[in-house]
Amino acid sequence: MRVDKWLSAVNVVKRRTVATDMLKSGVVYVNGIQAKASKNVAVGDKITIEYLKGAKSYEVLKVPATKTIPKSQKEEYVREVE
Repeated sequence: MRVDKWLSAVNVVKRRTVATDMLKSGVVYVNGIQAKASKNVAVGDKITIEYLKGAKSYEVLKVPATKTIPKSQKEEYVREVE
């Protein structure tokens, strides 16, 4: 699954267009490498987003098979790491 789709599907960002804009701005990294929107994510990847107030990192636990997941199931797909 593309990283922009994954970010919106697991409710890290609200909309896919927001995720795409973040990727174009160069603030999203996959395994320490600046990512493009077409980059595929796999289980075990570490995604870092550099916000103005600091960076947040997430670990991919599962790749969803559907377009979106319920917010109650977010913990099954992504884990925030320090």
